[in-house]
Amino acid sequence: RFPQRGEWVKLIVTGMLNIGAFQALLFIAAYRLPGGLAAVIGAIQPLLVMLLAWCVDRQRSPWLAVFSAIAGILGMAMLLLSPGSVLDALGIGAAFLGALSMALGTWLSRRWALSLPIVALAPLALLIDPPLHQVTALQVAGYLWLCVAGAMLAYGLWFRGIGRLSPVAVSAMSLLSPVTAVVLGWIFLGQKIQGMALVGLIVVLASVLSIQRALARQAAGAKTKKAP
Repeated sequence: RFPQRGEWVKLIVTGMLNIGAFQALLFIAAYRLPGGLAAVIGAIQPLLVMLLAWCVDRQRSPWLAVFSAIAGILGMAMLLLSPGSVLDALGIGAAFLGALSMALGTWLSRRWALSLPIVALAPLALLIDPPLHQVTALQVAGYLWLCVAGAMLAYGLWFRGIGRLSPVAVSAMSLLSPVTAVVLGWIFLGQKIQGMALVGLIVVLASVLSIQRALARQAAGAKTKKAP
């Protein structure tokens, strides 16, 4: 459906937080920090969503979910960080603000119960973005892949998940992005996953699963209390 007049502000705000500001900050962090360090800082997103839900909505997450989110950060560090990582203040700040932007956008999308198509802002993007010049066929194929699979499909599923799950459960799934990259590198590029990195991979996967189970138990308990 087409957004109503009162929904445009919410759509623009969540679009900026989840996509516009987040992507810009992510690229700044990626350019100025090792990819592993940027991913570890971004892994604080589930904790930020928990904090927002507790401070504003007075919804406390289970302690198991909190400890699992912390374990996920530690697991990400074991999986991705390498000795001698260069620390850059601007990059660290961008990575933290990016995580905060995405966390706030995820929480607001659930709080406002948005079920709006992300393509609603496409005409605005076409008007604002500068035209591309001298684009090859291969580059066009790359842009189409990024736009369809990396944006429309991915964010469509992301917002659908926010509408059906708690924002904490959805934000925890973000930990799987760098894990997926590592696994794809192992499958297609022959990159090794061993030692501390393998332990970190297992810890991250276990933390995501633990967060989902803890939140599912909390939701089931809440339904039991409401039942007559």
